[in-house]
Amino acid sequence: MWNVLEQPWALLGVSILTLFGMLTFRSVWVEKRRWWQLLVPLVIAGAAFGLDYLVVTDLERVRVTAKSLLVAAENENSAALAVLIASDYRDSRHASKAALLRHWRQELNGPTIEVLKKKGDEVELSGSEATMTLSLFVRFEKESRIAKQYKQIFLARVRLNLTKQADGRWLIRKAELLEVDRFPVTWSSV
Repeated sequence: MWNVLEQPWALLGVSILTLFGMLTFRSVWVEKRRWWQLLVPLVIAGAAFGLDYLVVTDLERVRVTAKSLLVAAENENSAALAVLIASDYRDSRHASKAALLRHWRQELNGPTIEVLKKKGDEVELSGSEATMTLSLFVRFEKESRIAKQYKQIFLARVRLNLTKQADGRWLIRKAELLEVDRFPVTWSSV
């Protein structure tokens, strides 16, 4: 089922169909023409974009968190990353949020990431929990340790588990590396 809060294009389609219906009605029953009849499709189209602008859904908030994560990683900003990580963070390599941030600062010492782009995502929402699988394009700077030891460009897939906070924000509770260049990997093998 279409969620009009996440897909304003469905209501826009309804407004176009309503416009055709109104034009047909006005041409068949000329005596019942009124000036306000042409405003009905405009009101529906305005409602579509108004709802999209005014209401922020959980799916949109999860995607904003992921986008903020990518910006923080590309800018090598550990302070921005710390804001996106839940206090109860734990993954297969990092026992806590502090361990993740310590590892992050150690790896990003010096030039590291040049470009980090999302190529696609899959999101599953279930109450206050979300699972997001990101497909990423990563290009490391030529001077970075990773580019010198391995290679400069990678394709990666990462699974993020997010949890909804009391204030409505979605924070990352777990991040697992799934693939690098289409080969299955884990944190310990990187």
